[in-house]
Amino acid sequence: MSFVPTNAVVWFEIPTTDLRRARTFYETVTGMSLREDDSGPNPMVLFPAQDDKTGVAGHLYPGQPAKDGGGNTIHLAVEGQLEDALRRVPEVGGKVTSDIIKIPPGRFAYCQDPDGNSIGLFTFS
Repeated sequence: MSFVPTNAVVWFEIPTTDLRRARTFYETVTGMSLREDDSGPNPMVLFPAQDDKTGVAGHLYPGQPAKDGGGNTIHLAVEGQLEDALRRVPEVGGKVTSDIIKIPPGRFAYCQDPDGNSIGLFTFS
Protein backbone atom coordinates (compact mmCIF):
# COMPACT_ATOMS: atom_id res chain seq x y z
CA MET A 1 0.00 0.00 0.00
CA SER A 2 1.28 3.44 -0.83
CA PHE A 3 -1.43 5.85 0.31
CA VAL A 4 0.11 8.75 2.24
CA PRO A 5 -2.48 11.38 3.20
CA THR A 6 -1.68 14.98 4.12
CA ASN A 7 -2.85 14.13 7.64
CA ALA A 8 -3.52 10.60 8.91
CA VAL A 9 -6.16 12.04 11.23
CA VAL A 10 -8.96 14.04 9.59
CA TRP A 11 -11.38 14.59 12.48
CA PHE A 12 -11.70 13.73 16.16
CA GLU A 13 -14.59 13.58 18.59
CA ILE A 14 -14.32 13.87 22.36
CA PRO A 15 -17.36 12.71 24.36
CA THR A 16 -18.39 14.64 27.45
CA THR A 17 -21.09 14.43 30.08
CA ASP A 18 -21.15 18.24 30.43
CA LEU A 19 -20.60 20.25 27.24
CA ARG A 20 -20.25 23.61 29.01
CA ARG A 21 -17.70 22.29 31.52
CA ALA A 22 -15.71 20.59 28.74
CA ARG A 23 -15.65 23.76 26.64
CA THR A 24 -14.35 25.75 29.60
CA PHE A 25 -11.69 23.11 30.28
CA TYR A 26 -10.39 22.93 26.70
CA GLU A 27 -10.47 26.68 26.09
CA THR A 28 -8.67 27.40 29.39
CA VAL A 29 -6.01 24.73 28.95
CA THR A 30 -5.24 25.12 25.22
CA GLY A 31 -5.81 28.85 24.71
CA MET A 32 -8.10 28.12 21.73
CA SER A 33 -11.51 29.72 21.16
CA LEU A 34 -14.04 26.94 20.61
CA ARG A 35 -17.35 27.54 18.86
CA GLU A 36 -20.81 26.11 19.49
CA ASP A 37 -22.56 24.44 16.55
CA ASP A 38 -26.14 23.21 16.59
CA SER A 39 -26.39 22.35 12.88
CA GLY A 40 -26.20 18.58 13.33
CA PRO A 41 -28.30 16.03 15.17
CA ASN A 42 -26.54 16.85 18.47
CA PRO A 43 -25.12 20.05 19.91
CA MET A 44 -21.34 20.22 19.64
CA VAL A 45 -18.44 22.54 20.37
CA LEU A 46 -15.89 22.82 17.56
CA PHE A 47 -12.11 23.06 17.83
CA PRO A 48 -10.59 25.48 15.29
CA ALA A 49 -8.20 24.79 12.41
CA GLN A 50 -6.43 27.42 10.30
CA ASP A 51 -7.66 25.76 7.11
CA ASP A 52 -11.29 24.63 7.18
CA LYS A 53 -10.84 22.35 4.15
CA THR A 54 -7.64 20.44 4.92
CA GLY A 55 -6.86 21.24 8.55
CA VAL A 56 -7.37 18.65 11.25
CA ALA A 57 -9.94 19.60 13.86
CA GLY A 58 -12.71 18.01 15.88
CA HIS A 59 -15.46 18.58 18.37
CA LEU A 60 -16.83 17.94 21.83
CA TYR A 61 -20.23 16.25 21.93
CA PRO A 62 -22.65 14.90 24.55
CA GLY A 63 -21.63 11.27 24.97
CA GLN A 64 -20.25 8.58 27.23
CA PRO A 65 -16.48 8.89 27.81
CA ALA A 66 -14.33 5.78 28.24
CA LYS A 67 -13.34 4.84 31.78
CA ASP A 68 -10.55 7.01 33.23
CA GLY A 69 -7.90 7.23 30.52
CA GLY A 70 -9.15 4.06 28.82
CA GLY A 71 -10.03 5.52 25.42
CA ASN A 72 -7.95 6.90 22.60
CA THR A 73 -5.57 9.76 23.31
CA ILE A 74 -5.97 12.98 21.34
CA HIS A 75 -2.92 15.29 21.35
CA LEU A 76 -3.82 18.98 21.24
CA ALA A 77 -1.62 21.98 20.53
CA VAL A 78 -1.46 24.54 23.32
CA GLU A 79 -0.72 28.23 23.19
CA GLY A 80 2.43 29.40 24.93
CA GLN A 81 4.52 27.31 27.30
CA LEU A 82 3.57 23.69 27.98
CA GLU A 83 4.27 24.17 31.69
CA ASP A 84 1.69 26.98 31.85
CA ALA A 85 -0.96 24.79 30.18
CA LEU A 86 -0.20 21.94 32.60
CA ARG A 87 -0.66 24.28 35.59
CA ARG A 88 -4.14 25.17 34.29
CA VAL A 89 -5.29 21.53 33.97
CA PRO A 90 -6.19 20.92 37.65
CA GLU A 91 -7.58 24.46 37.99
CA VAL A 92 -10.43 23.48 35.62
CA GLY A 93 -11.04 19.94 36.85
CA GLY A 94 -8.51 17.84 34.93
CA LYS A 95 -5.52 15.77 35.99
CA VAL A 96 -1.92 15.71 34.70
CA THR A 97 -0.88 12.04 34.45
CA SER A 98 2.73 12.19 33.21
CA ASP A 99 5.87 14.22 33.26
CA ILE A 100 6.81 16.22 30.16
CA ILE A 101 8.08 13.98 27.36
CA LYS A 102 10.49 15.28 24.72
CA ILE A 103 10.29 14.00 21.13
CA PRO A 104 11.99 15.39 17.99
CA PRO A 105 9.14 17.73 16.93
CA GLY A 106 8.37 19.07 20.44
CA ARG A 107 7.23 18.28 23.96
CA PHE A 108 4.01 16.87 25.44
CA ALA A 109 2.44 15.51 28.59
CA TYR A 110 -0.48 13.17 29.15
CA CYS A 111 -3.55 14.44 31.01
CA GLN A 112 -7.18 13.59 31.63
CA ASP A 113 -10.03 16.03 31.12
CA PRO A 114 -12.80 16.32 33.76
CA ASP A 115 -14.59 13.31 32.19
CA GLY A 116 -11.45 11.15 32.31
CA ASN A 117 -10.74 11.35 28.55
CA SER A 118 -7.06 10.82 27.81
CA ILE A 119 -5.42 13.79 26.10
CA GLY A 120 -1.91 14.91 25.34
CA LEU A 121 -0.98 18.58 25.51
CA PHE A 122 1.70 19.43 22.92
CA THR A 123 4.04 22.26 21.98
CA PHE A 124 6.37 22.23 18.98
CA SER A 125 10.09 22.87 19.56
